[in-house]
Amino acid sequence: MARPDPRGKLPLPAGSKESSLTLERGLALLQAVADAESEAPSISELAAAIGASRAAVYRLLVPLQSRGLVRREGSKVRLGLGVLRLASNVLPQLRLAAQPALRTLAEQVGATAHLTVADGTEAQAVAVVEPSWTAYHVAYRVGSRHPVHRGAAGKAIGLSPEGRQWVHSTGELQPGAFGVAAPVRGVPGLRASVGVVALEKLDGDVVGPHVVRAAQEVADALR
Repeated sequence: MARPDPRGKLPLPAGSKESSLTLERGLALLQAVADAESEAPSISELAAAIGASRAAVYRLLVPLQSRGLVRREGSKVRLGLGVLRLASNVLPQLRLAAQPALRTLAEQVGATAHLTVADGTEAQAVAVVEPSWTAYHVAYRVGSRHPVHRGAAGKAIGLSPEGRQWVHSTGELQPGAFGVAAPVRGVPGLRASVGVVALEKLDGDVVGPHVVRAAQEVADALR
């Protein structure tokens, strides 16, 4: 139902602007709580962080608390377990979004394709697709971890946007294994790469463009 515009002009959808502002402030509040590294922020600190009054912060906390996204300890606010429930659904959705691009990449190159995500100082394989037509290929386990600064998958995550589009490695994670990987760019909050790993030397000039294209397809699927 529309409500009259207070300026006497065309009617506006009821609550549209207010709802948008409330959502934006609520998300800003949740981000401010998440950004606190150690000590839980106070109501006053949160009000200053999002540019709102203390009364507004109290109102915004109500729906966040009801969904378990935050919890209050007196005047302090911490993230709630509801955030963990949301986070538990991230990896399955990443795998689902990445599968088509990884399948195409694996079949084109004839090597095991993977999506790898940075988790602190480690890189974790969260999706793996093996080629269907090769006589043999690398069996790469979902959940495998390695230092983020080693291997093509890890190094690709740290590539500068102004630098190379892909990177290769030889035997850094497993003797005799060759990898080529490219970063997944343009997805806020995600540090990841798409790559392939094989037991025989890969021609980076040939495989690199395929990997870059797959990484872009994954990014497009996640946006």
